[in-house]
Amino acid sequence: MPKISTKGIKMPESPIRKLVPFADMAKAKGIKVFHLNIGQPDIETPEIALNAIRNYNQDVITYSNSAGNISYRTKLVEYYKKNNIHITADDIIITTGASEALLFTMQSIMNPGDEIIIPEPFYANYLGFAINAGVNIVPIPSDIESGFALPAIEHFEKKITERTKAIMVCNPNNPTGYLYSKKELQTLKELALKYDLYLIADEVYREFVYDGKEHFSIMQLAGLDDNVILIDSVSKRYSACGFRIGMMISKNKKLMATALKFAQARLSPPSYGQIGGEAALDTPKEYFDNVMKEYLARRDIVVAEINNIEGAYCPNPAGAFYVVARLPIDNSDIFCKWLLEDFNYENKTVMFAPATGFYATPERGTNEVRISYVLNVHDLKESMRILRKALKVYPGRTV
Repeated sequence: MPKISTKGIKMPESPIRKLVPFADMAKAKGIKVFHLNIGQPDIETPEIALNAIRNYNQDVITYSNSAGNISYRTKLVEYYKKNNIHITADDIIITTGASEALLFTMQSIMNPGDEIIIPEPFYANYLGFAINAGVNIVPIPSDIESGFALPAIEHFEKKITERTKAIMVCNPNNPTGYLYSKKELQTLKELALKYDLYLIADEVYREFVYDGKEHFSIMQLAGLDDNVILIDSVSKRYSACGFRIGMMISKNKKLMATALKFAQARLSPPSYGQIGGEAALDTPKEYFDNVMKEYLARRDIVVAEINNIEGAYCPNPAGAFYVVARLPIDNSDIFCKWLLEDFNYENKTVMFAPATGFYATPERGTNEVRISYVLNVHDLKESMRILRKALKVYPGRTV
C-alpha cells in the first residue's frame, strides 16, 4: 500500500471536531446534544450582509484580485481607522478565513525547522498550521489560577534561539477568553525589537470585550511597523463563519509582497464571502450592542455555574466567547467522549472540547475543557444542569 506523508501523520486531530462521530451516534439514538465544543455562534448574521449576497446579480462569478477586492480593502481601511489602526489598502491581503492568513504568514516568514513562540493553551489549529508550514511551536505555559495571563517575560526570553522567528498571541484569547493588556503587549514589543522577531496577533475577537475594558491592538504599538502582523476575520464578528473571509495585515512591504505570491498561487479569496464581508462593515452599532449584552449574560451563567460545582474552577474571561474550565475529572478526552457515548440526562447531553488539544505540552489540560458559550441563555442553563448531573455519576470523578 502506498505510504502517507510524514506531515500527514503528524497533523493533529481537532479537539473541537474529533468527537463529532460520537455526537452523531448520540443524536441517532434520539439524544439532544448541546454543542459547546465549537465557536459557531447562534447569533444571526447581519441582514445587511445577507441582502448584499441575495442582491448580487452579476452574470459571471469571477476571480477577484489575489489580494482581495480593492473596494473591500479600501472600506476595511476606514473600519480599522475607527479602531485607531492606521493602514492602507496595500497593507491588507484578503484570505480564505483567518486560517489561510496564518498559513500565508508562517510560510512567508519561516523556513522548515524554524520556531514560533506561543503562550499555551492556544487555538488548536495553530499546531496544524505550523505542521503544514514545517515549523515548530514552542509553548510558554500560562495557568488557570492567573486566568491565563501572559507568562512572565523571562519565560519567553529563555526559549528564544537562533531558530526563533516570531511570537504569537491571540487577543482576546481563544480558548481562554483572556484579554492581553497594553502593558503586556509592550513587553512583547521589547522582545520583538531586541531579537528582531515578528510579533503576530490573532485579533478576530476584537469586538467581544467585557466589563468596561478596552481592546489594545498590536498595530497600535509604535516603532514596530516592520515586525507586526495582524490576523483578522469576519467569522465571529458578524456571526458569518461560512463566509470564509479573513485578513493578513502588515506594513512590512517586503513581507506583504512575499505573502501575495502565496495568495496568487491559490488564485483568489471567495467572491461571495467578500461581498458579504464588505457589506457587513455597515452593520449598525445596535447589532453589536445587543450581541455584547447577550454574550455577557452567557458568560456570567457559565462562570457562575462552573464555580458552584465542587472541585471545579473557571476564571472570569474579559473577552471572546470561550472559557477553559477545570473540572473534577481524571481525563478530559475520556470524559468528553463519555458524555456522548455513555451518558444522558432526560435524553440530553452536552459536548465540550477536551482542553488537551489546546496544549503542546504533554499531560497539560487533562482536567480541563473548553466551553464555547455560543448558545442562548436557556440552553446554557440547561447544559450546565446536565454537566452537574454528569459529574455526579462520572466514573472518573476525582472529588
